[in-house]
Amino acid sequence: MTPRLGPDQEQVRRGGDRARWEAQDTEGHGAAASVGLDHRDPGHFDLELEGLPEIPPYDEIGPVDARALSKTLFARLQSLEEGTGEYSYVRNTLVELNLALVKFAATRFRSRSEPMEDIIQVGTIGLIKAIDRFELARGVEFPTFAMPTIVGEIKRFFRDTSWSVRVPRRLQELRLDLAKAGDELAQQLDRTPTVRELAERLDLPEHEVIEGMAASNAYTASSLDAQPAEDDPEGALADRIGYDDHDLEGVEYVESLRPLIAKLPARDRTILSLRFVGNLTQSEIGEELGISQMHVSRLLSRTLARLRRGLMVEE
Repeated sequence: MTPRLGPDQEQVRRGGDRARWEAQDTEGHGAAASVGLDHRDPGHFDLELEGLPEIPPYDEIGPVDARALSKTLFARLQSLEEGTGEYSYVRNTLVELNLALVKFAATRFRSRSEPMEDIIQVGTIGLIKAIDRFELARGVEFPTFAMPTIVGEIKRFFRDTSWSVRVPRRLQELRLDLAKAGDELAQQLDRTPTVRELAERLDLPEHEVIEGMAASNAYTASSLDAQPAEDDPEGALADRIGYDDHDLEGVEYVESLRPLIAKLPARDRTILSLRFVGNLTQSEIGEELGISQMHVSRLLSRTLARLRRGLMVEE
């Protein structure tokens, strides 16, 4: 949706408090107010400026005509006092005449996850800043002057809002450098480049490259409850996350006890097996071996103490 110029000082919908603050702080003018006046609607603004050409419908103006009209309007804007109705009329007309620049810049970011209408809204803030800063006397074409400001505003919007986890700006910029270098090396080498090759291309230490690659994982986040694709045989990500298996601790103890048990006398091994594998009582073990229950108790206590000492020595 293209930003609508109307007198109600419509706020930029996307961007939250940051966008609204910037809209109000654009060189002393409200960005929303700057795109808030349809001067051709007599109910909105009934004003005619002498010497200005008639402005046809904006969708009928080509790039060449828009550039010529913009020069005329910039010349008139410099002679008007800020805050007056005439100044707002000319300034708003410049915004609408050059919205095509915003749309063109926004197409560079069409692969991003943000809606195109939100990108255009943010780019419009950059256009307004460029209009307020442009000086016709410098001899630079307005599109050449405005495009870096528009693109920069959009990039700052993505930098501030699109990362799932906030990381330092240095790492955000390193992510872009790594992506560019990775694509170039992949084409040259016909394979994925190594960390060392990326470090040599960017003239950086390997640990910084690794840090940048790790930070790239913070750019996007997946929901644990997100449903898999139709051709994915596995379930949601939450169903594939591992958990602590408390039985692993028992495996560790068994493997540590195995060589200690092997060194025990045959009768002691038999008592352990009958007690902890066969789950027999001490009386039943005594009957099985032909000894008293008291004797079984002493032998079992002595064997367990020996095994316990063996484990302590190993630790």
